[in-house]
Amino acid sequence: MTRPLITLHDPQSPTAEAYRTLRTNLEFATWDVPLHTVLFTAPSTEDAATVVANLAVTVAQTGRTVVVVEADLRQPRLPEIFGVSNARGLTDAVRAEEPTADLPLVSTDVSGLWVLPAGPRPVSPADVLDSKAMRTIWTTLRDRADMVLVHAPSVLAVADALILAPHMDGVLLVVQAGHTRRQHALQAKERLERVRARLLGAVLVDAPYDKTMLMY
Repeated sequence: MTRPLITLHDPQSPTAEAYRTLRTNLEFATWDVPLHTVLFTAPSTEDAATVVANLAVTVAQTGRTVVVVEADLRQPRLPEIFGVSNARGLTDAVRAEEPTADLPLVSTDVSGLWVLPAGPRPVSPADVLDSKAMRTIWTTLRDRADMVLVHAPSVLAVADALILAPHMDGVLLVVQAGHTRRQHALQAKERLERVRARLLGAVLVDAPYDKTMLMY
């Protein structure tokens, strides 16, 4: 079975090098506003969580502090990828009297890399993500980490990514070669632009090595 964290378990592989290329591309994606918070989402069922996790490893390996946030409160993937518990997480922080007093951040095997799991599934994930407490949490995370990478559900499936996108410094859309339909990618792009998200580009996965992980 393929290990999701290839940047950690096989750092010399072509795929790991592609993630480092993505890291560099992201660093030079904009000159006017530093990218502290970046949202990753996809048009449909593409695996954006694996992209978030591996990119986070490569960023942390440069000595920066990174927090990855599982904002898919319906089907969280990041806790499983990093091997951490999802018992407490984002939903607990939102419900707390002081949302940022004790954020349930979990350390990983990578120095400087922390995970904020989703936590127990709420009745209405969209309401949690659109709450005042959630906006306070984003501000706190921005102050605590050099970079905050956020995994959100599909743009076309639910409203969650569209709720979060305007509060991020940038958004990347994960598309999969041979899987993502052009129409779905265009629809996702249009919906993100409609909420005035700062769309940085798209990350192409499962393509030949010379194109994998490039931003378009």
